[in-house]
Amino acid sequence: MTSTNSNQIKYLGQEEAINIDKELFNEYGFSVDQLMELAGLSCAQAIYSFYPKGKVLVIVGPGNNGGDGIVAARHLQLFGFSPEILYPKPSKSDLMERLVKQTTLMNIPYLKSLPTNLDEFSLIVDAMFGFSFKPPIRDPFNDIIKTLQSHQKTLPVFSIDIPSGWHVEDGPPAASSSNDTPSIQPDSLISLTAPKLCAKHFQGRAHFLGGRFVPELLAKKYSLNLPEYPESNGFLRLQ
Repeated sequence: MTSTNSNQIKYLGQEEAINIDKELFNEYGFSVDQLMELAGLSCAQAIYSFYPKGKVLVIVGPGNNGGDGIVAARHLQLFGFSPEILYPKPSKSDLMERLVKQTTLMNIPYLKSLPTNLDEFSLIVDAMFGFSFKPPIRDPFNDIIKTLQSHQKTLPVFSIDIPSGWHVEDGPPAASSSNDTPSIQPDSLISLTAPKLCAKHFQGRAHFLGGRFVPELLAKKYSLNLPEYPESNGFLRLQ
């Protein structure tokens, strides 16, 4: 798949990203379910375009980023992958419980802890924290990220919107003041809606844009300068 020039796309700070989400919900009438489904589908499509089918570990947090990951796992199974989900801190929200029910009834395994045999997986999907996350990172996620750090040279990580451990604007800890924070250096990254400022520090192989749901008026209001998505795809490759 060819990449799209990302020089003109706007990179968002945390407050602006939050405001765009609020407008999508409050002004344009989108539900969280709708946007999560479109975002998770675009993640699965991007993975399908770039990685061979295999056993995938999807690590999800309790928030919307985790919901995107669970949706992505459901679609990955439909696309012929073999996903397993690690969900260490389950949310009690109705939405998240429904996502768990959907994937459980599809016989997607839920793991109780990070497997010791990570080499059995061909890909890790990092859906732990999104752009609204604020440090510090607490266990078990702190230990999970540290373990992934020790495997990332041999086991690729696909991060959803924000690589876990990164500051949404400043990027990885080496580029911020939180030098004691563990972080992931992903092999690939998908930015949802529009890239966040931290994506400027991304040095992996592929950067995708996903979530083909931004109304034109909203994109113009925030000067997002989004590229045209190819054909009917819900994602495109920026690099």
